[in-house]
Amino acid sequence: MDRTGIFAGEDPFVIAQRWLAEAEAAEINDPNAIALSTVDADGMPNARMVLLKDIEPDAFVFYTNYGSAKAQELDGAGKAAFVLHWKSLRRQLRVRGLVSREEGAPADTYYASRSLKSRLGAWASQQSEPLSSRGALLAEVAKITAIHGTNPKRPPFWGGYRIVPLEMEFWADGAFRLHDR
Repeated sequence: MDRTGIFAGEDPFVIAQRWLAEAEAAEINDPNAIALSTVDADGMPNARMVLLKDIEPDAFVFYTNYGSAKAQELDGAGKAAFVLHWKSLRRQLRVRGLVSREEGAPADTYYASRSLKSRLGAWASQQSEPLSSRGALLAEVAKITAIHGTNPKRPPFWGGYRIVPLEMEFWADGAFRLHDR
């Protein structure tokens, strides 16, 4: 099939990178926000928004706390799906695939690129756990700052996930609800 226009190209990862670049110029907030879907041990689905941080030549990467509910579900099922939706561009990208952790140098590099407050917050936040109060969380950040200083290393419980697609669908809004896929 000879694809033209916004669908032009043979490599879906290159097309995804191009679409994301266009969204970064057009979307007001978080053009890299994905609706990530996982399933728990009972097969009950969960969805939440996370920020996609990289499109590699064969995978999509995001980062989180490995103690979170989403991480436990990703590790348990080894599969996930997500949607990138760009309302202003009237496009979306759906992906379903296999999941693996990124705990090496790329995770260290990405962690080091984050703001100091975000790095300290990664240490202090017990994702998916109830907070006694916002004040308690801020006190934990202060304690972590005293322990780890102004250049904390990546926590051992924090890193990335790579989704290698088994399926990808590029979607664009079409006239009369005749959408292009």
